[in-house]
Amino acid sequence: MTDTLSLLKLRRSVPPQFLSAPGPQGAQLDELLAIAARVPDHGKLAPWRFIVFTGAAREKAAAVVARVYREKNPQASEEQVEFERKRLLHAPVIVGVVSRARQHVKIPLWEQELSAGAVCMNMLVAAYAMGYAGSWLTNWFSFDREIMTAFGLAEDERMAGFIHIGTPTAPISDRDRPVMSEIVSYYGA
Repeated sequence: MTDTLSLLKLRRSVPPQFLSAPGPQGAQLDELLAIAARVPDHGKLAPWRFIVFTGAAREKAAAVVARVYREKNPQASEEQVEFERKRLLHAPVIVGVVSRARQHVKIPLWEQELSAGAVCMNMLVAAYAMGYAGSWLTNWFSFDREIMTAFGLAEDERMAGFIHIGTPTAPISDRDRPVMSEIVSYYGA
């Protein structure tokens, strides 16, 4: 348990531009996804699913992002379009976590959406435990219906985020953390 606590104390996000190959693949990627799915899930609904982007599929996805960005921003320079295209090309593995929260007689939508967020966090922690680094991001295209449709999302599904996973290219430094006394209160105290 001490190792788990140490890992949780040290885990931090690494921006995709500082991630490179190798990333998890094959059985290791399967294990990572299985661990990510071990989250609180009231009603056993699995109100989330995964879309894995690796290899040439990243290029295809990046081309979709660039095309839609160009169409919606005709004034954009080629450099701006290229910047948007590269968002899905830095990390060797990107997992789209799709929230498929749906109305249920007992399980509120909010609870289902939180379960998708827990999947994202579990995935980051598991990747870190496997020796990788990662980042959970939503960019503008996480909310663009045309792109979500192109990536295979149904009309009632939403993108909880893209988890970028790879090997850090530079030392991982920490960032300022919240002052606990400013965010913790005790009821009745």
